Amino acid sequence: MKMSKVKNGRRTKKKRKTRLHFRRGYRSFNAGKMKEIIIWLVEIIAVCVLAWMLVSLFGQRVSNAGDSMRPVLKNGDVVLIDRMVYNAKKPGRGDIIAFKPNGNENTHYSIKRVVGLPGETVQIKDGKVYINGEALKKDVYVSDIGFAGIAEEPVELGETEYFVLGDNCEGSDDSRLADVGNVTRSDIYGKVWFVTSFGGNFGFVK
Repeated sequence: MKMSKVKNGRRTKKKRKTRLHFRRGYRSFNAGKMKEIIIWLVEIIAVCVLAWMLVSLFGQRVSNAGDSMRPVLKNGDVVLIDRMVYNAKKPGRGDIIAFKPNGNENTHYSIKRVVGLPGETVQIKDGKVYINGEALKKDVYVSDIGFAGIAEEPVELGETEYFVLGDNCEGSDDSRLADVGNVTRSDIYGKVWFVTSFGGNFGFVK
């Protein structure tokens, strides 16, 4: 028991010193800060993963070589490839696709437009594309085709094969040539959907 002092004839009680409790506040501060940091890190990781997925699935860049797809694409145009779309549906007539000719991984990606679909018979005569014996009027962007190549005779497409042409068919190496031939589904990299190069073709691809 602490003794009291006598001052001016009266006993006074000695005041106890109050201790400041910083430790509890310090612990609370640390816990709150750590929670904020963890949430912040999780958000950053989630954004990075989402960005990576979007780039991988919809933002793969391919450079167009040559003028076979003029006027839609010109030589050197850099395009974005949608790799996800053909997991949900099959390539359609009129789609512009990027593919490896004959599945050769050492070659540059080729960019052409789908004309013939699996199971169809394609023939080029009188400068026109015929599908199953009927002249194609929709989803074809070429006319007055001077060179029919192997499609001078009917070309039967397999269950996973596509017949492709360049819009500028007079300057295009496509399915009319035996070196390219029919394009199989497994060789298709994805659908061309956007031109990133600044200029007249910048924007969505049709």
